[in-house]
Amino acid sequence: MTQQSESATGPTTREADEPGIPSPLAPPYPPLAEPRPPAERRVWPRTFHDRLTAPLPGLKAMARFAREGAVRPGPEGLADIPRLPYAPAPLPRVDARTVAVTWAGHASWVLRIGGLTVLTDPVWSRRILGTPARITPVGVPWEDLPRVDAVVISHNHYDHLDAPTLRRLPRDTPVFVPAGLARWFHRRRFTRVTELDWWEAAELDGVRFDFVPSHHWSKRSLTDTCHSLWGGWVLTDQEGQRVYFAGDTGYGHWFSRIGRRYPGIDLALLPIGAYDPRWWLRDVHCDPEEAVRAAQDLGATRMAPMHWGTFVLSAEPVLEPLTRVRAAWEKTGLPRENLWDMPVGASKVL
Repeated sequence: MTQQSESATGPTTREADEPGIPSPLAPPYPPLAEPRPPAERRVWPRTFHDRLTAPLPGLKAMARFAREGAVRPGPEGLADIPRLPYAPAPLPRVDARTVAVTWAGHASWVLRIGGLTVLTDPVWSRRILGTPARITPVGVPWEDLPRVDAVVISHNHYDHLDAPTLRRLPRDTPVFVPAGLARWFHRRRFTRVTELDWWEAAELDGVRFDFVPSHHWSKRSLTDTCHSLWGGWVLTDQEGQRVYFAGDTGYGHWFSRIGRRYPGIDLALLPIGAYDPRWWLRDVHCDPEEAVRAAQDLGATRMAPMHWGTFVLSAEPVLEPLTRVRAAWEKTGLPRENLWDMPVGASKVL
């Protein structure tokens, strides 16, 4: 296994402490790791099971899930599909000092930061394995994208790592991935793949890419459960503007720790869907109220909901995540304009 810094392999003393009265000698958050070399070849453990924050479902849970059969919404829950917000528009013009986001659907964003165009978990396919076809079209036609400068991947589940979409990219596109996932890209002849452990970082043209923990897991076949890591990304430009992309995650302690290490997050892209039945999905998917709480834990100025209204992955009604996240945000008393509840295809500019 590659030798790693203490901050990459586990929490520091300060990081492990719960929030409280800080020592006058301690920094307000742990120091950031020095960026690792891009496209570095590394050796990882065979499994990351030790990073799980909750056990994976056992036989009893699987049997209950099969017995209850609560996999998709009923007819009433699907009736609102025609009302799902969809408003594609041209991408905004930006300069190197401007941050802009466009929601392509699900966890796919076109993020413009530091003069770069970055795609998050790009899924432009109409259908993914084991799931009905998408219920809203992609918000940004592929041919309308500017040159893609980088891609970030949160984990290897099919609704976040889509081979047909990635085949559209030039093979020298810089790709930032969790530990253990570079091999998947190398087999597809990508040449500039940087894999990172939690709390590690890399840089590209003045933009810093930090990989941070999440409450989730990984699996793509019958034999690779947790063989690669999972997590989110904090992107910081030279102006100090920060965007946090959560990927896929349940609610828990990582959010406050991320907020302490990366203060001043301007925008948090947080998942709000695929949460019902709750007993089955609580550990790995936030519900809308938990997502709002996560934004507060992060200290983020703005929140943009994602991971809903694109694929039918669970049993909640298709419009329920939006109505619940709006209600939860209103209860906080935070400014309404800082909830970026965007239609698929819409853009916002910082």
